[in-house]
Amino acid sequence: MLEGILMKYAVIRVRGVRKIAPRINKSLELLRLERPNHCVLVEDSPQNKGMLEKAKDYVTYGPVAEETIAMLLQKRGRKGASLLRSVLKEEEVKKAATEIFSGKKTSEFANPVFRLSPPSRGYRDTKRSFPQGDLGKRGEMDSLLRRMI
Repeated sequence: MLEGILMKYAVIRVRGVRKIAPRINKSLELLRLERPNHCVLVEDSPQNKGMLEKAKDYVTYGPVAEETIAMLLQKRGRKGASLLRSVLKEEEVKKAATEIFSGKKTSEFANPVFRLSPPSRGYRDTKRSFPQGDLGKRGEMDSLLRRMI
């Protein structure tokens, strides 16, 4: 990992809303993850890392590639009530993905929350951490995101 460059993390809420401790619920609210299968892109900052560590039993997160961000914007991105692909051309969407990957906020180009479908072939386990299940930090998010787009 290069020093001084902030990475983008994709964060997906996996588990539902029942029986959540208030501190964890507040972290999920601040991350704007209100429902399962919602996704947000966040910076790799200490504040975000603390919230992700607190909510690790309800979300999965990891670094995401620029191509996956472009695909996410193209297929699931919205600006207001309309789809992003109907408002912008494909080149503009790719340019927006590059700028988001380099550090700009998602809300400048599209709605910050992406509503995804459940992954094809399903989750492995929604109650265990990453190597055996789907919760917590992963090495890369691209394979799961591509299954959910």
